[in-house]
Amino acid sequence: MRIHFILHETFEAAGAYLAWAALRGHEVSMTKVYHYEKLPESVDDFDMLILMGGPQSPFSTKKEFPYYDADSEMALIRSAAAADKYIVGACLGAQLLGVAFGADCPPSPNREIGNFPIYLTEAGRQDPLLAEFADGMVVGHWHGDMPGLTDEALVLAASKGCPRQIVKYADKVYAFQCHLEFSKELVKALLAHEVNYDQHVQKEPYYQPAWEILDYDYSKMNQALYHFLDKLTAEENSYEKV
Repeated sequence: MRIHFILHETFEAAGAYLAWAALRGHEVSMTKVYHYEKLPESVDDFDMLILMGGPQSPFSTKKEFPYYDADSEMALIRSAAAADKYIVGACLGAQLLGVAFGADCPPSPNREIGNFPIYLTEAGRQDPLLAEFADGMVVGHWHGDMPGLTDEALVLAASKGCPRQIVKYADKVYAFQCHLEFSKELVKALLAHEVNYDQHVQKEPYYQPAWEILDYDYSKMNQALYHFLDKLTAEENSYEKV
């Protein structure tokens, strides 16, 4: 299967999403937006589109981020959805999905940074793709906004700080406001770009101390992501899953 990643910043790596693609032997291509690389010219060039996070929003301008073109990314999302491609958005990618499909991108009730539990909704408990997601499973968070909802969207999971952690827009289109792709190296890079972090920890209810974030074992959430991606793309693959 051909998987195309859209990366918005050097410090917002694909983590376990990319590791999964490598483990499964998929063909990988990338657009590194921060290097002014062009998006795919045609959705015929890939079978699955994965959009990663970044400090931008779906409404950020060229003046703010000269290398970032949200409108072009959202046009690609709509074309990929029309072509029945698999699409997964993480963090900013999740927010882009919502706006691409006509929703808004509201601020989260709380900014969340760290590792906190998510809780499945009734729709989430019924979704077979989330069968490996235990209620209260701890996952990564690094956000201040959340994806908007279309009339067809289903919220599959929420956290205490944010009511929209996993959203299903269509059978092949899922948005993860949370981060299951995290690793110690990835969060170290993210922390390096936070300003006055220790002060925020003292004031914000869902900011975790840096040492706890860096000391966490991310393997369990990574494995849950692998299982989700396996189930999402099961019709395309016949390999032995590990």
